[in-house]
Amino acid sequence: MDMWKKVGFILVIFMSCKKPYNPPIVASNTNYLVVEGVVNSGADSTIIKLSRTINISQTVNVAAELHAQVSVESDQNASYPLQENGGGNYVSAGLNLDNSRKYRLDIKTANGKLYQSDFVAVVNSPAIDSINFQVEANGVNIYANTHDPKNNTRYYRWDYQETWVIRSNFTSYFKSNGDTVLGRDLSTDDISVCWQNHTSSTIILGSSAKLSNDVIFNNPITFIGSTSERIGSKYSILVKQYALTGDAFAFWQNLKKTSEQLGSIFDAEPSQISGNIHSVSNPSEPVIGYISVGSVSSQRLFIANQQLPAWLPTNPYPECKLDTFLYVYYSPGSKTPVNQVNESLNYLIGHDPDPSIPVLAIGRPGSPPIGYTGSSPMCVDCTLRGSNKKPAFWK
Repeated sequence: MDMWKKVGFILVIFMSCKKPYNPPIVASNTNYLVVEGVVNSGADSTIIKLSRTINISQTVNVAAELHAQVSVESDQNASYPLQENGGGNYVSAGLNLDNSRKYRLDIKTANGKLYQSDFVAVVNSPAIDSINFQVEANGVNIYANTHDPKNNTRYYRWDYQETWVIRSNFTSYFKSNGDTVLGRDLSTDDISVCWQNHTSSTIILGSSAKLSNDVIFNNPITFIGSTSERIGSKYSILVKQYALTGDAFAFWQNLKKTSEQLGSIFDAEPSQISGNIHSVSNPSEPVIGYISVGSVSSQRLFIANQQLPAWLPTNPYPECKLDTFLYVYYSPGSKTPVNQVNESLNYLIGHDPDPSIPVLAIGRPGSPPIGYTGSSPMCVDCTLRGSNKKPAFWK
């Protein structure tokens, strides 16, 4: 279940005991504002995402808040506007804020409602010391390590962006332009190797508050199972680290408990999630989110399959097979030839609702092909699941 669906549900449900119950409020129109993001005080971009809570029964994942006016305001009334960038995202280039001042977020929605966060101090993240991985019997654990030599940070949060190589079952050396099969230029149009991405959806926290030194050692970031396609070839993870105040840490800790740990009798009960963002227009209206201000640290890790045991990744399409398509084919007992290439590969001519993609030519070397092998798009075209454009950071 989407985390923010859960949160919208939890905000308005208070349970006296842990018995299965389908309350009427689930179908009510809560429509609370959700504010996600961190105001980056340094040279990196600030991205704030605005959305609305939705009913658990709805099938959409995100209800983006569009056409709002969003800005960062200092305690000296300096204003830094953010620009709308689609999908409920509001962005700004590096703000390079004065670390000695406090800042808040101002929001005016398209229907004229006003929202503001509390003024908060700038809390900059120390550098990440390392991102490392450890091979386990059933997969790979990834950890973060950091420390603050001044012992000032104490509270941390991490998120990450994963990227990995995916490969199609077959490499296609040919393609159809609709009525003719042509050779494929693999230097510009290879659809057998792609890159897939995933952004973390869990809340990752760490604290050194109970330690004498502000040191975080091997804080778990994520786990990858041994049969995962992510580590079948080459994998990369970009980990971002945020420094938090005690109040911000308490907010994220409460959100983690209520959104990720519900489901057994030993889990925390749903509770009110109080952030630092409020409705100016209607003070009784709940708003979900916590705005922090500070610089962000990041570090990237690569893991090659050769660094791991001889694990076999699960094939997402094990049913894939190569079929034969001939220009001249006689079905058993028939004297009328069928052009299978046109029927199943040349999609502008044929009648196949799901035309195959040609893979290899059939025939004698140096002679025109008599046909092609081919397979369904999901078995050949990796761009259906990712991008065949190598990321700039890939090595």
